Amino acid sequence: MDRGPDRTAERLIRLLAGRSLFLAAAESCTAGLVADLLGQVSGASACFWGSFVCYTPRAKMRMLGIGEETLARYGLVSGETARAMAAGALEKSAADAAVSVTGLAGPGGDGSSVPVGTVWIGTALRDAAPQAEQVHFTGPRNELRQKAARAALEHILKRLTEE
Repeated sequence: MDRGPDRTAERLIRLLAGRSLFLAAAESCTAGLVADLLGQVSGASACFWGSFVCYTPRAKMRMLGIGEETLARYGLVSGETARAMAAGALEKSAADAAVSVTGLAGPGGDGSSVPVGTVWIGTALRDAAPQAEQVHFTGPRNELRQKAARAALEHILKRLTEE
């Protein structure tokens, strides 16, 4: 049964459209789920620029311009990488705001000390420093990915309402 668009996505689209702003996303562990949530909202094309789905380190470097040294020094799942992803999405798009998601959805680890369920969400606005927040989720892989996508929408909505 289709429940309709996510309420946070609807609120975000209304806010962006009301301010004539465009949003870009940079997604890793969510693999396009942020874009999917936004795309379910009627009118999203008026304010959703698009999404960079950068699942591998090479994709993050090539598509978003993240330096190899950032990934090597801080890791794929880190605040530094989340900030760089959001900043890269802004730089590579015509958007006014960007949100990024990088995390470890499991079920196994990636060989680092980062526990499964760790997610970093980055936000970036034009003429403001990018920010990142760490969150933790539990549950099966795809449930965790859904939670991360919804949390990304909540984080960028909060950032836009605070600015």
